[in-house]
Amino acid sequence: MSEKKVASQQPSSKSAAVFTSKSHFEQILQSNKSLISIFQDCIAHIKEHLSGTYLFLLTDAEGVLIAMDYCKTLEEVVRQSEIRVGMYFTEESCGVNAISEAMAKQGPIYLPPEEHESPFFKTWHCFSTPLTLGSKTIGYLDVSTINANMKSELIAIAKLIPGNMLSSMQSLPEPSPAEERPVQLTERQLHVLRLISQGQTVKSIAIKLNIKECTVNHHKKIIFEKLGVQSSTEAVSIASRMSYL
Repeated sequence: MSEKKVASQQPSSKSAAVFTSKSHFEQILQSNKSLISIFQDCIAHIKEHLSGTYLFLLTDAEGVLIAMDYCKTLEEVVRQSEIRVGMYFTEESCGVNAISEAMAKQGPIYLPPEEHESPFFKTWHCFSTPLTLGSKTIGYLDVSTINANMKSELIAIAKLIPGNMLSSMQSLPEPSPAEERPVQLTERQLHVLRLISQGQTVKSIAIKLNIKECTVNHHKKIIFEKLGVQSSTEAVSIASRMSYL
């Protein structure tokens, strides 16, 4: 499970918002930089044709907010809310919301104001949908408005954006090994990491590699630092996303 922390000094809500750690968030941004760039380009074109109140959110596959955009009239409202990049939009973090429902149902969902648990979204009409590349969900898109008259328009837009974004993703050139693996691990570190992913203990790894347990712990410490994590579970998750495992 990803490292999480509960936000402090945030407006009260039914659930205390949960944020990922800074180091893990940096890894998430690195892994999703193409998706974020394409999202920003798509929204920039759409905004030219919108005049009402709107909010666009993009999360990664785990529901972590990695990018957002909104109209100028919402700047102060968003600033005073707890919504920040790095925030989990899971039900555990901020109650039932459109993104958490899209994650649960693995399909598009419209959520009216009265069905949100977060006070911030109690006046919002929200539509969220998974972003799926092949058979893999790479993130979630949320399009929201407080203007009921814009609801149908924004839902129509929200249904078009994923196709445009995923088409752009598919047309990207294949990433180089360096881009796929921004973190460099030695062969020994990779060997230790593979054994960790198999559920091996420090003692069993030491026996297999014919090294001391303190040496295994040293390798783990370096691996955790390079991946920006604090646990074996996180290390395996990040390494899998980087195609190390």
